[in-house]
Amino acid sequence: MKTANFNKNNDGLLPAIVQDAQTLKVLMLGYMNQEALVKTQSSGKVTFYSRSKQRLWTKGEESGNFLKLVSVKVDCDKDTLLITSSPEGPTCHLGTDTCWGEDNASGFSYVKELEAVIEDRQKNPSKESYISSLFEKGIHKIAQKVGEESVETVIEAVAGNEQLFIDEAADLFFHYLILLKSKGKSLKDVLSVLEERKG
Repeated sequence: MKTANFNKNNDGLLPAIVQDAQTLKVLMLGYMNQEALVKTQSSGKVTFYSRSKQRLWTKGEESGNFLKLVSVKVDCDKDTLLITSSPEGPTCHLGTDTCWGEDNASGFSYVKELEAVIEDRQKNPSKESYISSLFEKGIHKIAQKVGEESVETVIEAVAGNEQLFIDEAADLFFHYLILLKSKGKSLKDVLSVLEERKG
């Protein structure tokens, strides 16, 4: 990693842009001195220098909504930090995901919407809902459906019909999301594991 130049400004502070490691959304902007950067790296929790409090300040020290450190990068001029993190709750003190009031969702925001529908069908069953009927039949039926859709996807992958393949792939993904929810998990949990495996 490049070495940040904390002597570039008279106050010894550099702007630190915090970005979600998965969604790539910018969560907030803070300022770090060298001591804050060292503490961030040693503790694994993003820590700033608070200009109003005149002291180090770990994001989430009062709310519990910590920013778990993933990586630190220094820009080409060595005077701005890019911090990628995994947020544990809302980032803004106003309770929003970001300090700009945006939802912390990637370009695949439809997946988040679909997960919300699946969760709603689990919590509020409807006789007309296919998703609710799967939850009612239990984990074995849901797992069986994922298995069936997996086989059908593989068959179409080698059969050569591109439209049927993509249709089956969509069915597989849909049922996979239901399986994750039935286990109390989400796609974000899976992506977190993949993120950890990068190194």
